[in-house]
Amino acid sequence: MTPASEEGIVTEQSLTVRDNRTGKDYDLAITDGTIRAADLKQISASDGDGGLATYDPGFVNTASTRSSVTFIDGDKGILEYRGYPIEQLAEQSNYLEVAYLLVNGALPNKAEYEAWVHDVTYHTFVHENLKTFMQGFRYDAHPMGMLLASVGALSTFYPESREIFDEESRALQIRRLIAKMPTLGAFSFRHAQGKPYVYPDNELSYAANFLSMLFKMSEPKYAADDRLVRALEILFILHADHEQNASTNAVRAIGSTQVDPYSAVTGGIAALYGPLHGGANEAVLKMLRRIGSVDNVPSFIEGVKNGEERLMGFGHRVYKNYDPRAKIIKKAADDVFEVTGINPLLKIAVELEKIALEDEYFVSRKLYPNVDFYSGLIYEALQFPPEMFTVLFAIPRTSGWLAQWSESLGDTDQKIARPKQIYTGARGVSYVPMGDR
Repeated sequence: MTPASEEGIVTEQSLTVRDNRTGKDYDLAITDGTIRAADLKQISASDGDGGLATYDPGFVNTASTRSSVTFIDGDKGILEYRGYPIEQLAEQSNYLEVAYLLVNGALPNKAEYEAWVHDVTYHTFVHENLKTFMQGFRYDAHPMGMLLASVGALSTFYPESREIFDEESRALQIRRLIAKMPTLGAFSFRHAQGKPYVYPDNELSYAANFLSMLFKMSEPKYAADDRLVRALEILFILHADHEQNASTNAVRAIGSTQVDPYSAVTGGIAALYGPLHGGANEAVLKMLRRIGSVDNVPSFIEGVKNGEERLMGFGHRVYKNYDPRAKIIKKAADDVFEVTGINPLLKIAVELEKIALEDEYFVSRKLYPNVDFYSGLIYEALQFPPEMFTVLFAIPRTSGWLAQWSESLGDTDQKIARPKQIYTGARGVSYVPMGDR
């Protein structure tokens, strides 16, 4: 691209930049509200300096991909999967239908849906060797660590998964992963309790089967309350994808090496394992327990304002409005508590939300409840220990990870991920023999 000052040309969708080091102007094309970072390389103060680059730790304002999977408008509190509002999907759909939508780009018709459910259900069992592999973990192994390792191990059971550009093979691995994640998650849960693993019951729905593998004991058939099954379906739908978050970025970055999907998804699980990503709902429960009672909420609020306390479950990197998932999950919580009884922490949560939504301090800072604020209460009501929360997040997010991974394979703009760095270390240091140091 030629400096605009030399050509005198400014395109309609462009950004003109003056380099005050040289006095030159540059015309950078604007497409979809972005400029290409590579176009900045032409802005050079001297030969050999490599040109200008952007410095953006955490990708705060850097788009790494074009995607048609998930749309978020954080200012307006909008979340859509393939254009469908999350509110409609949570109310009218189920998780496997949403997974089909994410992976295939459109809602299935009746025949497509039935074939999809059959194919996923067919792959719910895991190889007995993998079961033995999981039994080798310590009795107190973290379920998320077990899930991470076992999903990574799946690539050794399906070596054909390396044929990522074979569409039939790729579709098969996607079905396998979506099918086996609940089984592996349930096995890790049972392992931590010292209970025998429960095999899938393929006569049950996706969510009901997961609950059966988690909680079935000596009864011939496990029958979960329909309200709990539906609540779990809703939680799975809400967590299925969330645009370019840390774990999705990890899946895409690892996938850019053209590795198999099991290895790429393992990277997503590892990223989700971190407390800043998947562990936020556990932090909410700890906060509510520390508050202790409704009477202590006002003093806790003052502590937050004074910088002495942290308000967990409020605010979001993307949403500057009420997280649309939080509204849906609050209703799901009411349904769960009808079955399990009210969690004493719920009263504290409701009062905390009420005050925060009315207090100018929080309103002016756009600190609204996010999806983590109520999800932990639901998981606890369903008798999940906190260490299982991230596993419950990873199971549904698998469909989103796979949709993003599959999309990236067909993106001709994509290259192997390798960000630039700004080197700050020493240069040209001479080696000193050990005896002279």
